[in-house]
Amino acid sequence: MYENPLSIVRFLQELELLKNAHRTAWSSTGRPESVAEHSWRMAMFALVLEPEFLEADMARVMRLCLVHDLGEALEGDLSATIPVAREEKLATEKRALLHLVAPLSAPSAHRILALWDEYNGGETVESRIAKAIDKMETIIQHNQGKNPDNFDYSFNLEYGRSLAGWSDVLSEIRQIIDSQTEARQEERDRRSR
Repeated sequence: MYENPLSIVRFLQELELLKNAHRTAWSSTGRPESVAEHSWRMAMFALVLEPEFLEADMARVMRLCLVHDLGEALEGDLSATIPVAREEKLATEKRALLHLVAPLSAPSAHRILALWDEYNGGETVESRIAKAIDKMETIIQHNQGKNPDNFDYSFNLEYGRSLAGWSDVLSEIRQIIDSQTEARQEERDRRSR
């Protein structure tokens, strides 16, 4: 074993921050969703999609899902509705990620950083699947959540739409999610009249 057990424990203790890092989404009970919960459900999403993507390494997709937001442990989640320069956001997250993996051996740290880079590069089929899952899981949570009265469901109808368009199964799932989003928007509009 090339990883020091104490380093593993220290890394996992750092990751506890993800349980306390809240996203701009709410659970069905009205509690803020954590980054850890989002990443976990993304990995489960990838798991159930595995038979649909025989050409992809779906175990790798699950790993991408688990690492894609690690930097938010220190930096927190930033709503997609807030404009920010992509390069600035990535640089901030990478600094946080470097801090998180510091207790690990160089091979382990490099493996996690490489997955994060792959996700953000969006070039591999695995990263394209993970990116589509990321956006769709977010919208599913928004549709399930007990959101504030002024929640803008219409934003979600375009949010990440192009990321699912290259795959028939992802497109079909996206259509279902969009129908649910439209229903939530209509319900909100009826309540506000």
